Amino acid sequence: MLCKSIAAAASLCCAAAFAQSAAPLMLGGDSPRWELEGNAKPDRKLGRDCLFLDGGAGIVRDFELRDGVVDVDVWTPAPRGFFGLAFRLVDDGANGEWVYLRQHKSGQPDAMQYTPVLNTGLNWQLFSGPGFTGAVDIPRDAWFHLRLVLAGAQAKLYVVDMERPALVIDDLKSGVQRGRLGLISLTGASCFADFRVQATADAAWQRQQPPTPPGTIVRWSLSPAYDALARNLEQPLAPAEIAQIAWQDVEAEPPGLVLVNRYRESPHPRVSFANDWTRRFEPQPGMKVVYARAVIDAERDETRKLAIGYSDDVSVFLNGRILWRGRSAQNFRDPAFLGIVDAGNDAVWLPLKRGRNELVLALSELGGGWGFVCRLGDAVP
Repeated sequence: MLCKSIAAAASLCCAAAFAQSAAPLMLGGDSPRWELEGNAKPDRKLGRDCLFLDGGAGIVRDFELRDGVVDVDVWTPAPRGFFGLAFRLVDDGANGEWVYLRQHKSGQPDAMQYTPVLNTGLNWQLFSGPGFTGAVDIPRDAWFHLRLVLAGAQAKLYVVDMERPALVIDDLKSGVQRGRLGLISLTGASCFADFRVQATADAAWQRQQPPTPPGTIVRWSLSPAYDALARNLEQPLAPAEIAQIAWQDVEAEPPGLVLVNRYRESPHPRVSFANDWTRRFEPQPGMKVVYARAVIDAERDETRKLAIGYSDDVSVFLNGRILWRGRSAQNFRDPAFLGIVDAGNDAVWLPLKRGRNELVLALSELGGGWGFVCRLGDAVP
């Protein structure tokens, strides 16, 4: 007991010493510490020196952060955009975390968004709702303050009001615990001033994952990624092809998502119907496909409902026969359609035979996150 008390006291002393010794990092818009990417440059707006971004990024050079407090003032005149903070970036930014605001969604339920970055893919279609998106009023043509607080596997984003967090992120999903830090603007002119980082002592790493509902299919095997346009996605895999594929065993993550982007690099095709809905049935060069296999053991011949959410395009095969095909890509079902993934989005009824059944998905990606969730319902009477 005494040893534990001494260790606890030492830990508190170290934390206090850390807080006293760690000087804040403060950068102006013209600091040489900025590693600029894309349309990024020092500027001066409304009487303040700043870093201007519009389809660009400013990453802090020679600096990594685990836990800490990040403060910055923002001004954006753009009517539409995506701007915010990238943190815990590794692998040249291919993996990490982003949190950003959409000024054209000010006041709406998805005015701000947290998403993990996995193998270059932003997974915002896979993560939506509490802990991922939220409503906030975003000032236009005026400087306002952002604060990001990082503590272990959790984070809080403050917008204007520094007393109450606008977004509480209960479970950071990338799994990266330390990495680089920067400012981002996917599109839309945004200016950042008085950037300040105060590192803090490492908090305990405690995941706060949601429960996985009953019936969720958890165990899967993934194929390599293929050029989707080079394959007939309505044709089941032949037994000889199945035997030749180097399958990778994976498990769904709570509440049941298989994050394909965690295992395969995300494609980034230029989707033709992003700006012209009438072109949504055209082939999309650059689209990739993976096959996912799962085994369903049935005690008798029966039909069971399979609830499925996916991004962005899927064919469902059972025991070597196609049952259903769907597409849920952003802008596909209507010009404002987002393609947010949920197990209740679509359903197909599986005619299971007694014994072993093989379920195969051909899952293609166009953007917004590559993944799926499948849940089996009760047998149909």
